[in-house]
Amino acid sequence: MHQTGDILINGRKETLAFGTSAYVTQDDTLMTTLTVREAVFYSAQLQLPDSMSISEKKERAEMTIREMGLQDSMDTRIGGWSTKGLSGGQKRRVSICIEILTWPKLLFLDEPTSGLDSAASYHVMNRIVKLAHQHGRTIIASIHQPSSEVFELFHNLCLLSYGKTVYFGPISMAEMLFATNGFPCPPLRNPSDHYLRTINKDFDEDIEQGIGSSSTEEIIDTLVKSYKSSEICKQVQHNVLKISQQKRGPLEKKGSQASFITQSIVLTKRSFINMYRDLGYYWLRFAIYIALCLCVGTIFHDIGLTYGSIQARGSMLMFVAAFLTFMAIGGFPSFVEDMKIFGRERLNGHYGVGAFVIGNTISSIPYLCFISLIPGALAYYLVGLQKSFDHFIYFVILLFTSTMLVESIMMTVASVVPNYLMGIITGAGIQGIMILNGGFFRLPDDLPKPFWRYPMYYIAFHKYANQGFYKNEFEGLSFPNNQVGGPPTITGDEVLRSFWQVEMGYSKWIDLVILFGMVVVYRLMFWGIIITVEKIKPLIKDYMAASPKKSSMILENPSSISSQLEML
Repeated sequence: MHQTGDILINGRKETLAFGTSAYVTQDDTLMTTLTVREAVFYSAQLQLPDSMSISEKKERAEMTIREMGLQDSMDTRIGGWSTKGLSGGQKRRVSICIEILTWPKLLFLDEPTSGLDSAASYHVMNRIVKLAHQHGRTIIASIHQPSSEVFELFHNLCLLSYGKTVYFGPISMAEMLFATNGFPCPPLRNPSDHYLRTINKDFDEDIEQGIGSSSTEEIIDTLVKSYKSSEICKQVQHNVLKISQQKRGPLEKKGSQASFITQSIVLTKRSFINMYRDLGYYWLRFAIYIALCLCVGTIFHDIGLTYGSIQARGSMLMFVAAFLTFMAIGGFPSFVEDMKIFGRERLNGHYGVGAFVIGNTISSIPYLCFISLIPGALAYYLVGLQKSFDHFIYFVILLFTSTMLVESIMMTVASVVPNYLMGIITGAGIQGIMILNGGFFRLPDDLPKPFWRYPMYYIAFHKYANQGFYKNEFEGLSFPNNQVGGPPTITGDEVLRSFWQVEMGYSKWIDLVILFGMVVVYRLMFWGIIITVEKIKPLIKDYMAASPKKSSMILENPSSISSQLEML
């Protein structure tokens, strides 16, 4: 699609500042675990300025909920795949509530009445009309099959058919255009239904009175030509030219949104509640971790200090470092849903990428600690690893860090591959490669030097996780030596050097620090990719717009009706 033309704000080319515009998408992307009150109140805390008190923000949120007729559903969860919640129409009203909290100067609504009955549609649109009157706002809506009462609420009407402007002007003059061209609206018929049926050529049949033998395409051409030569079109073009030449003052650049610290705190609270209520985020994973660690603990139970326990210890620790952390990708579908919400809220300028990353990171820490501590303790003590409490704490911290690192990798994958099925496949593939050359299945000295040893072996986090677990367990132990001609015992340090080929030039704490550094790097990569994509997209659009090729803009529903409430 090649776009041409200019978009001017007060006669100037400029980017919309926060609070200037808001867009209610056709799909209701909401956090399903929150109640209506919570969803709107958290959004109010994110959007409204810090100069407003918490009680004022709460009052604004509840007032908006009541205006949308949701007062009886305030404490009902929005609902999703796991729990029944609001109906489709109620979700649509929640989406509208969230975007009108700041009373934006421009409000774009994509089919705001979808899923609503005729009464609810009228009350919702009537409330939006009042918003335009009270605060001098401009409302632009594409609306699906409006009733006659809803249709009469609009001031201006834009009819599009297959990329052509059939009509744009006052809603009261549209009927005259159709009537003068031989397509009058029959008595007692909804004008919007009549207009759409007349210009819809999906079903090219003579279904309207007065059409005769003309095809729908000919009717559209007739109406387009008639409109272009009409006084209404000339007046619209005159108004557009007059507005574009006015050169009013620039819009206020400084948005009225909350501070970065407030955004981070609110997002942390909201994300923590969502993770607690969403079974698929951590609780299901916790149950699987318990089951896996019980399996590990019983299979390797009371491993002892025999020569054969060297291999068994290494296998058990490798399973924890590789496959137990691998299960962290199980929370990817829930994170993708968070990404959808982030995309919508970021689109409308509710908060920045940095606040989202900080909120998601801090809110996940308690759950990651929980699923690392209890399952880790089961595996650690059932197997009979080193009894020292210090060694156990290091084991848990390393498991926690490795799990957080896998989540960070999946965040980076989500920024590139937003589809959860493709994302899981991609993340599993990345982890499989890292596990393969992490130093267990093929010892480091045996890895092919080009690519697999340098650099992949040092990029794979399993290298540092395995070595940290090995150093924590084998240092300070001694085992009977079954090798002929060797000493009667073999120390843990010798096992690390010769058996596992562990790098002994630094302590286990350095491995832990490197893993923490990788967590930070992957989270920064996620932040950088999101910012880069946001900057590249406009450049691509500008390049496409500058292309010499020209084509009409084909709408998803070519015969849809678009209506505009002019600014009062």
